[in-house]
Amino acid sequence: MATRQIIRIDEELCTGCGQCVPSCAEGALEIVDGKARVVAEVLCDGLGACLGECPEGALVIEEREAPEFDERAVEERLLQIGRLAVQPPVLESGAHAGGCPGSLSRILHDEQPVVEVGEAREEGSLLGHWPVQLALVNPLAPFLRNADLLISADCVPYAYRLFHEDFLKGRSVVVACPKLDDAGRHLEKLADLFQAARPRTVTVVRMEVPCCSGLVALARQAADIAGLQVPVEEAVVSVSGERYAQAGALR
Repeated sequence: MATRQIIRIDEELCTGCGQCVPSCAEGALEIVDGKARVVAEVLCDGLGACLGECPEGALVIEEREAPEFDERAVEERLLQIGRLAVQPPVLESGAHAGGCPGSLSRILHDEQPVVEVGEAREEGSLLGHWPVQLALVNPLAPFLRNADLLISADCVPYAYRLFHEDFLKGRSVVVACPKLDDAGRHLEKLADLFQAARPRTVTVVRMEVPCCSGLVALARQAADIAGLQVPVEEAVVSVSGERYAQAGALR
């Protein structure tokens, strides 16, 4: 047990309308005997994505002793209730990838930060959420819903100096490598993500090397599987760090 933030439901205010249930990406809420209940405290991440969905204000965040949030339990719960169609990846060691504390979903900030460095002012990171690796991202995470989604090849942020300003700003991002990663798992994960989150735009930014074009193909195939009626836009970066205006020409 540890002291952490967790949801509390005021039963006197709760009318059992159920509007909070789909807003919980972890599946921690359900209606029992006409009232919203937390199924298990290990499923509640304490971020409060459900708060704004309750018309009665019956949901609040409180800090108290509670079991640690368990992402593996969340994935099992989502599979149980049919909100996650594929099993999370298993590492070669046999460990469950979802068990890593670093994969805990979180929203970092909504606005562009500014960091003071001596007398100069430098822009901070424009990353608005965590995690970013496609294998770790929960398709039901609130930061993905109706988002402008960026699917980035792993190497792009290293090659392209203005990655944050030109691509990441204002977008939710997932990162993958079509060459070294399991393409089949990525296809299933993207299809689940598209089906659950229904992003309003999808942009794939990749390197110019031929194998990297597989990321675009995966995204477009996943969109077809999910029935997502949104075009998958493509941006290409050269190994020397230049951005192509389109597939065949540098900007």
